[in-house]
Amino acid sequence: MDSQSNPSTRPVSDVMIRFDRVVKKFGDNVVLRDLSFEVEPGEFVTLIGPSGSGKTTILRLLMTLERVNGGTIQVGEEYLSHMEKNGKLVPADEKHLRKVRRRIGMVFQQFNLFPNMKVLQNITEAPIRVLGQSRDEAEEKARSLLEMVGLSDKIDAHPSQLSGGQQQRVAIARALAMEPEVLLLDEVTSALDPELVAGVLAVLREIAETTDITFLCVTHEMQFARDVSDRVMMFDRGQIIEDAKPDKLFTDPDHERTREFLHAVLDRA
Repeated sequence: MDSQSNPSTRPVSDVMIRFDRVVKKFGDNVVLRDLSFEVEPGEFVTLIGPSGSGKTTILRLLMTLERVNGGTIQVGEEYLSHMEKNGKLVPADEKHLRKVRRRIGMVFQQFNLFPNMKVLQNITEAPIRVLGQSRDEAEEKARSLLEMVGLSDKIDAHPSQLSGGQQQRVAIARALAMEPEVLLLDEVTSALDPELVAGVLAVLREIAETTDITFLCVTHEMQFARDVSDRVMMFDRGQIIEDAKPDKLFTDPDHERTREFLHAVLDRA
């Protein structure tokens, strides 16, 4: 990973997510090109665009599943990709990455539940082990979250006994149990049968409306993006080509590539 040769500023504290000239390469393939954007605390920002445009790579960088090749990433008042050492900004070590990553939760396309654990333990395992919560505290929070996602009656079920939509709602509860400041959503309905999508999206809509969590969402559910987002960013070839309020972007986009993409996606819906 390249270090930032000219660290220009301390982290900016009035944003929750900040990408500053981020570059990400896989071999000779440049996936993100000098990408810069900001997300304010409590904002719900959705990323749309064709497959391969770099959307999921952004989430993977925030989850530290990938490392930047250039530029910096900030979460709140802390750098994620870098840390200060002897007055200079250098690539972050694992300890620093783990510390900042605790502020971030992610819900994946696949539910990634532990098949050998019941629903309650799936939700309480990480808060007990990572956050140091007592079992009683973790279980009380888990029961509250299961009520929020409409699954109080499934507390003793194993994942194999749940529908895909129910498993995804457990995964959402599990992410929330870690008390994240930022929640990343990666095509969370793409593995679901169509009739199960509405229930999961309704849960996410309620969370967005009733918490101050900052959301960064990758989705092909255009109606959901339009209904819930504060802003929508259109990606193409590793760049943001349009960033606007949903009503503007979906009804009167400025960029021809955005119009082409929306026409293709909405025609398939």
